Amino acid sequence: MLLLIENRNYTVPDICKRMDLSRRNLYYYLEFFRDAGFIVEHNKPYYRLAKESPFFRKLNATVHFTEDEAITMRQLLDQASDQNLQVQRIKHKLDKIYDLDIVNNVEMQERIANNVSALYQAIKQKCTVVLRNYSSPHSNTLRDRVVEPFLFLNGNKEIRCYEPESHMNKTFKVTRIGDVHLLDLLWANEQHHRHVFTDIFLFSGDKQTTVSLMLGRLAMQVLTEEYPQASKYIESAAEGRWRADIPVCSHAGIGRFVIGLFEDIDILGDDAFKQYIKDKINLLKNKQL
Repeated sequence: MLLLIENRNYTVPDICKRMDLSRRNLYYYLEFFRDAGFIVEHNKPYYRLAKESPFFRKLNATVHFTEDEAITMRQLLDQASDQNLQVQRIKHKLDKIYDLDIVNNVEMQERIANNVSALYQAIKQKCTVVLRNYSSPHSNTLRDRVVEPFLFLNGNKEIRCYEPESHMNKTFKVTRIGDVHLLDLLWANEQHHRHVFTDIFLFSGDKQTTVSLMLGRLAMQVLTEEYPQASKYIESAAEGRWRADIPVCSHAGIGRFVIGLFEDIDILGDDAFKQYIKDKINLLKNKQL
């Protein structure tokens, strides 16, 4: 369990080698976790235990520190002696649990922690900031960016912001920020802030729609095995049938799933998704095989 919730990816051979297990015994363990209610993610070729599993959610609610608290503790620990074994252990635990992305370079480590902390304060206070000396490889520039930060992404490695200058929502990497300067200026464009969502099929966007399906047993099992997070959107409808109301950012991922198992799936909605599938079927009919 500890191995499968670490902040890294392990393949089946990796896990077998670390645990001195045969493949067969490893699959027994994975099946046990599933039976016990854990969400076993299989993002080929890697296996993980999802932190959305009920056990972890309950544990998290009991002992969780906010990211801001974890950063503060990490900064205090950095001021203590590295010769202290307990300090080393606590720092190691914080790095593993909170994805602080702490690096060996002490100067960079402090800069990243300070920037994340400042961005947290900006979001809480709904104030505008200057991302000083932001390095953008796309435009090949190093310049200040005045933005309204409103959402952390990817384990606090990225920050979602609205940039008044370009009138666009943009995602900035925290490691590319020189430092963060809070302005005495509240958000003026909150109505234009657009969050980024990632659906269970790994498609991202700033909008979501819900697609409703009626699944047979085969479709339900394939969906939950290949996309474990889908289980929270599925409920039993009748004997041998399950209803799934799945929020998606794109019709492409769920469309591929539906077309692949069309004999075991009924599309209940939405209308745009029904039309998407019809268009795909017509393209397939007209395609010369």
